Amino acid sequence: MTESAAIAARLRETTGKTNRRLAGSGEIPAVLYGPGRDTISLALDRHDFELMMSHHGAGSTLVSLAVEGEKKTVNAVIREVQHSPVKGTILHVDFLAIRMDQKLQATVSFHFVGESPGVKAGGVLMHSMRELMVEALPADLPEALDVDISELELGHAITVADLTAPEGVEITDDPEGVVCSVTVPTVEPVEEELEAEVTEPEVIGEEAPAEEASEEA
Repeated sequence: MTESAAIAARLRETTGKTNRRLAGSGEIPAVLYGPGRDTISLALDRHDFELMMSHHGAGSTLVSLAVEGEKKTVNAVIREVQHSPVKGTILHVDFLAIRMDQKLQATVSFHFVGESPGVKAGGVLMHSMRELMVEALPADLPEALDVDISELELGHAITVADLTAPEGVEITDDPEGVVCSVTVPTVEPVEEELEAEVTEPEVIGEEAPAEEASEEA
């Protein structure tokens, strides 16, 4: 079951200039939308939000949003976090207001547990998927899904169908999708071996040594 994270938000104007001013004042622009309510523009304290994100992930984290001017907190999930392609800082956050009695789809990350015998034998663990789509009531959404690799041998793989979801959670991704596998490491040719394979090309028209020339004469 996912843990709820609380954060406060104030109402803001929607102009582009306001968004630029927020970046310099230590705030992040955000929006809140959802069924049965109008979309509103918000401002979040950057330090508080980044601290929350360091302990939780987007998608499956249930957020208790204290919106300025609203008497009750709003249950929501983070639908999108936009980052600067240059600095990597958070530029914008989208919140989706939800109902606790209605199922929703969300992405959850993986938590790999155990030690793979294939890796111990010299193989390399390859991650083919980083997250998974699931459906559940908000309170039942896991923040991560455990993947046990303790029996993963060299040359074998774990697919979505091999995973066990917690009670009340349904995995909606393709069952044949590969989550991870253990492969044989690629061996790079040794430089000395490459040099040994290089042979001098025969020079056409090269003159015979002087001794051979005198014998022929």
